[in-house]
Amino acid sequence: MNEVFRRILFLPEQASTIAKDVDSLHYVIITTAMVVATLVLGLSAYFIIRFRRRSETDVTPKIQTTLGWEVLFVGVPLTTFLAWFFIGFHDFIRMQTPPPDAMDVYVVGKQWMWQFTYPEGPNAIGVLRVPVGRPVRLLLTSRDVIHSFYVPAFRIKQDALPGAYTQTWFEVTKPGSYRVMCAEFCGLKHSEMWAEVVALSPEDYEAWMQEQRRGPVSRRDATPSAPEREESQKPARQAVRYDAQEPHGEVMYGERGTLAARGERVAAERGCLKCHTVDGTAHIGPTWLDLYGRRERLTTGETVVADEAYLTESMMNPREQVVAGFEPVMPAFLGVLEAAEVAALLEYIKTLRSARLETIRSEGPVYEPSGGK
Repeated sequence: MNEVFRRILFLPEQASTIAKDVDSLHYVIITTAMVVATLVLGLSAYFIIRFRRRSETDVTPKIQTTLGWEVLFVGVPLTTFLAWFFIGFHDFIRMQTPPPDAMDVYVVGKQWMWQFTYPEGPNAIGVLRVPVGRPVRLLLTSRDVIHSFYVPAFRIKQDALPGAYTQTWFEVTKPGSYRVMCAEFCGLKHSEMWAEVVALSPEDYEAWMQEQRRGPVSRRDATPSAPEREESQKPARQAVRYDAQEPHGEVMYGERGTLAARGERVAAERGCLKCHTVDGTAHIGPTWLDLYGRRERLTTGETVVADEAYLTESMMNPREQVVAGFEPVMPAFLGVLEAAEVAALLEYIKTLRSARLETIRSEGPVYEPSGGK
C-alpha cells in the first residue's frame, strides 16, 4: 500500500529510516482530506437538490439543533486535527533528536555550493559519502545568505544560517546516490545549488576513509570509493575543480591532520588561548576543558548547554550570553572566522575531556598583578 501511494503521489524513493513515517502521515492527511472533501461536496449537492425552493411561497423552517449534534460537529474535526498534531509532533521530535552514536559531518552552504568536512580529516565539495545503517548528524552553517539543505529521498530539510549552527540527522537504508538541493532562494543560481549523498556499505566506507587517511595531503579525498569507480561518473563528480559559474562538481582537498588538530592550530593563531585555558585553570574566559556539553549559568540567571549552537553564538556574538563570573571582554568573531575554522574549533573543544566524571563549573577570571602591584 505504501508503494502504491508513493507512486500515485509521485514521491521520491524512501532511502532513510524516517522517510516511510513521514510519508505515512502524509498519506493519512491526504486521504482524510479527500474523503472529507468528497463527503462535503456530495452532501452539498444532495442538499441543493433535496431542499431546493419548490415555489414562491416556500418558507425556510427554523431548525434548532441539539447539543449532541454540536458536540459531534466540533468534536470530530478537533479530534482529527489533534491526532495529526500528536503524530506529527512525535515524528518531529524524532527527526530533531540525533542518536548519541551519530557520526558528525560539518556542512557549509555558500553561493552556490555545499562543502562537507569530516572530523577525521577529509573534505569535499559536491559529494557527501556516508555509511549505510549508521546515523549521520549534519551540523550546518552558511558563509553568506540563508540556505536550506534538502534531500528529498531522506525527507529532511534544514536551514543553514550565517554565523550559527543548526543540525539535522538521517540514517540511510540502502546504498546509492541521492540528490541534495537548496530549498531556500539564495540568488541567481539557487536552482543549480545541488550536490550528492553517496551511501556506501560499512565496509566500502571504511575502506574509503582508510584510503583518505593514508594518502598524501594533496591527494587526500581526491578519488572516489571503490563502488563509485565501477560505475559511470555522476554529474557532481565530473569536475576536478570548483567554478562559481559552474557549481556542479566535486572539489576534493586535504589539510594536514584531523579537524580537531586543525582546531588547535586555529586556537593558537586566532589568540583564543590567551584568554581560555585547556587544562581547567581559571583565567579571563571559561576554561575549554570539559566545556562541550557542560551546563553553564549565565549572568541573566539562565542556564544553557554548551553545544555547537551555543559555542558558535559565543564566538560570533560573545556578549549576548555571558557566563556568570566573567566580564564581557571577548571581541566578536562574526565575519572574522571562516566556517571551516569554527568547525575545527568545535571539534578541538570536544576533544578536551578530563578523566573526572563530575561536572566542572566555570569560575571567574584570575588576574595576576604586574609591576609589583
